[in-house]
Amino acid sequence: MTKRQNRMVLVALLIIGVSLAGYLGLKAFNENLLYFLSPTDVTNGRAPKDKDFRLGGMVVKDSVKHDGIKVVFDVTDYANTFRINYSGILPDLFKEGQGVITTGSLVDDVFMATEVLAKHDENYMPAEVSYVLEKAKNKQ
Repeated sequence: MTKRQNRMVLVALLIIGVSLAGYLGLKAFNENLLYFLSPTDVTNGRAPKDKDFRLGGMVVKDSVKHDGIKVVFDVTDYANTFRINYSGILPDLFKEGQGVITTGSLVDDVFMATEVLAKHDENYMPAEVSYVLEKAKNKQ
């Protein structure tokens, strides 16, 4: 092969390598995305099937029911309410009437949470939750 052909093969291999690395990087990024949805989004069918996502809102008063380590509670965005099932220890700051973000997936139209995050002080609310609540209030 001539020098020109060697350079062309090298350039072609370099382009293929960069393209493959980009594709694999984007694929890995897509697989690790966690979408944030409100109870209204889930009720309207926007929740991904067989994939984890985050569901957040305000914990409905008098909806928390403990059965040993299993907890069932409702989350609302003031437009719709969705039931959450969680098996584990809740954060110390978890209370009714306060903001919460849960991570999990839908199983037979029931949200099975694997993680529950509560706000960490009296003034803080996750940006996603406050946006969803504000949007729901504006619709009413």
